[in-house]
Order: sequence, then structure tokens, then C-alpha cells
Amino acid sequence: MLTMAVPWLFVLELVMYAGCFICGIIAAASLTITQGHFSGQCLLYGSVHYNTSTLSLDPDDFSTPSLCYFISAISVCVAIYCLSLILYWGYHRCMGEEVKRETLWLNVTLGVCSVFLFFLLVSGCILRIGRDRLCLSVLQSMPLLTSCEQAENETWAQPYDGSQFYTGLHSTEVSTATLTLPNNHNTEKSVWVNFFFWVLIVALVAVQRRQGSEFRRTGEDADWSTSETEPFFHRPSRHSDPKNTVPL
Repeated sequence: MLTMAVPWLFVLELVMYAGCFICGIIAAASLTITQGHFSGQCLLYGSVHYNTSTLSLDPDDFSTPSLCYFISAISVCVAIYCLSLILYWGYHRCMGEEVKRETLWLNVTLGVCSVFLFFLLVSGCILRIGRDRLCLSVLQSMPLLTSCEQAENETWAQPYDGSQFYTGLHSTEVSTATLTLPNNHNTEKSVWVNFFFWVLIVALVAVQRRQGSEFRRTGEDADWSTSETEPFFHRPSRHSDPKNTVPL
């Protein structure tokens, strides 16, 4: 078993898990709400046109809903994993038990972090490229618009509600992800902030693993030094046999 030599690293790691949990919930909730405004369809990589007869924006094409489900599922899995770790270690501390982590489990944690980093990177790229493709279609259909966000003020064909479509996928400030309502949350930046938190977690776990290895190596060296000098400074036992004692 490996006792943590620097507890504040572990506390900081738990804080990062809490941040990842919040970002995961934000990303999944905002993307799901945006899908709900478009009858469960996924806007990413979609296209729209301006209907001159109804004077409204009408979506032409959507991507498969499973694409948005994939991003939401990754965010939910990250949130559940982080919440489970926070509750597990919080329970141990409340019970007064000493926080101990084996090197094996630190290696497992690094592996899990690597998997989450990969999927979050894929999710962030899908959101960025898919959103840009959608915005390009919007700006081409309405040349008078200077930004994709302005399309939220336009009328959308029924039964769609595009009043929050851009804000749900991308927001101007990162603080929107924590200070506004769920439908105004920043899906894309929540994913990227989540990714950044996991990079920090990997660094923290790697430092703890290295410290544990150095601590173990120092202990092994001390044992080796003792056993090496023992033949040179061997002391006879107090209960030695008198017959084997050489007279002076």
C-alpha cells in the first residue's frame, strides 16, 4: 500500500474531479436541450435555408441523432466517474480512514484518464467542426447576418425553436457555463474545459505515482545498504555457544 506523502495533491485532484463533473453535466444538459428545441434532431453538420414565403429559417438537413447522443454519453460517463470517486474518497475521509493508494491503482487511473482525454478530444472536434458547418450554412442563406449568433433573433420554421441554438453550442464567454440557465450553457467550451481539467488530473496522478516510486526506491536502498554492511559489522549473538568461543 502507498500512503500519500503530499495530501494537498490528492485534494487538488478531487477538486479537478468536481470541475469535470460540473462540465460534464453542463455539456450533456445543454446539448440535450438544444436537441429538444429541434424535435430531437442533431444540428451539428446540418444545413438551413431561408424560406422567402414564410420569412423564416428552415433546416434542410440534420446529422444523425446518435452523433449528439455520443457527445452527451461521453459527458455523462465522465460526470458519473468523477462523482463516484468524490463520494468514495469522501466516505473514507468521513469514516476517519487513512487515504492509501496502490501504485497499481494509480496506473489504472492514468489509463482511465487517457481514455477520457481521447474521447473528450474527439467530442470537442466534432462540436467545433459541426457547429462551424452549421453556421456557414446559416450565413450563406442570410448574407445580411454578420455572425451566426444573430440568427437566434430570426424566425425559425415550425416546430423548431432556434432562439438558443447557437448559445447552446457555443457561447462568447466561459463564465456563461456556470452563471446562466442550462439552455444558455456552453456545450463546446464545457467539453474543452473538461479536457483541460483531465490534463491537470493526469499531471497530478503522474506526480503522485513518481513520488510513490521514489519513496519505495529509497526504502529498498536502505534495506540493501543494511544487508550489504552486515557481513562486515557482524555482531555475535548474546546467546552464543561457549564451546565455540575462542579463548584469548
